[in-house]
Amino acid sequence: MFRVNQFIKELLDPTPIQPKRNPPGPVVIWNLIRRCNLTCKHCYSVSTDTHFSGELSTTEVFSVMDDLRDYGVPVLVLSGGEPLMRHDIFEISHRAKDKGFYTALSTNGTLISPQNITSIRDVGYDYLGISIDGLRETHDKFRQKEGAFDASLDALRLCHEEGIKTGLRFTLTEHNAAEFPALLQMMEDEHVDKFFLSHLNYGGRGNKNRKQDAYFATTRKAMDQLFETVLDVVASGSNKEFVTGNNDADGVYFYHWARRRFPDRAEHIRQKLAQWGGNSAGVNIANIDNLGNVHPDTFWWDYSLGNVRERRFGDIWDDTGDPLMAGFKRQPRKISGRCGQCQHFDICGGNSRIRALQLYGDAWAEDPGCYLDDDEIGLRETSPQPDNAVTA
Repeated sequence: MFRVNQFIKELLDPTPIQPKRNPPGPVVIWNLIRRCNLTCKHCYSVSTDTHFSGELSTTEVFSVMDDLRDYGVPVLVLSGGEPLMRHDIFEISHRAKDKGFYTALSTNGTLISPQNITSIRDVGYDYLGISIDGLRETHDKFRQKEGAFDASLDALRLCHEEGIKTGLRFTLTEHNAAEFPALLQMMEDEHVDKFFLSHLNYGGRGNKNRKQDAYFATTRKAMDQLFETVLDVVASGSNKEFVTGNNDADGVYFYHWARRRFPDRAEHIRQKLAQWGGNSAGVNIANIDNLGNVHPDTFWWDYSLGNVRERRFGDIWDDTGDPLMAGFKRQPRKISGRCGQCQHFDICGGNSRIRALQLYGDAWAEDPGCYLDDDEIGLRETSPQPDNAVTA
């Protein structure tokens, strides 16, 4: 996750370079349930409105939660499917808060209503994120349900009225990029605290729809819009947060933007970006699915590192006998093609490995989602396509 507002603040008010500090454990995104009332086109869990058998029981969730806390996991993102369809979601959420986790709820928002908003408020979620993929017609088409936009917008308003910190999540594609400025304005109009711009990643249903991925010029335009917007917001003294995800090339692109806008501070910001280090799948980001399988992040559902019913989470996460985890934890990672030759590899860390796997059949090939040109990554000539020799 690339925290844009933090780096903008660093440009406006630089702070000393400090040694890098790693978190005590990974952020865990936990898909507690696979069932969902929507069938979104970019869903990585390929959820639908049906029961999926074999999901962890309340007792099993509590046991795993104890293991996560013992291992040092600081953050739980409770997700789905649609987590509000799980009968014990509030019991689980209260338990997470009681254990001291920073607890977030990731929802499509359509099930938030006057009937359950008090229960949601009483949990004390540190953050509640709702996905909005465009204006009404576009969003409903993405979510494949008429009325989804209005229901999610009502949810944002209910949460604001109850003092719940909310976030708006927007997945950028070629089909909704034109509505990106309107979504930024919605954030202001609806008093949303956080904006998360997600690049389309090739996993689950998102992989089947990757032809809708924003073309590189469109991505660059959106990032320019975002950086300029955040610059104005931060300069105004606002505490609103802006982050991006699923394309760590954003950090390198930000560096080039800073070179143009703040040339005297560009090298300072580069050092800060290198401390961030880019992609952290398999290191500082983890995923547990509804069946208890552990994955390097949410887009690796086809690859299980182990199951929390059979082994403690920490034992699974530390096991570099698994070749994929060994590759993720290697510093620096060994990646071929343009990524391997990139002069800013220390900033993005090689970007998304799932995109490389989906397109080339090689988890350690260059990321086909990098939207930087050869000059921007320090290359003069276009590299050949990577060989498909090493697969995950």
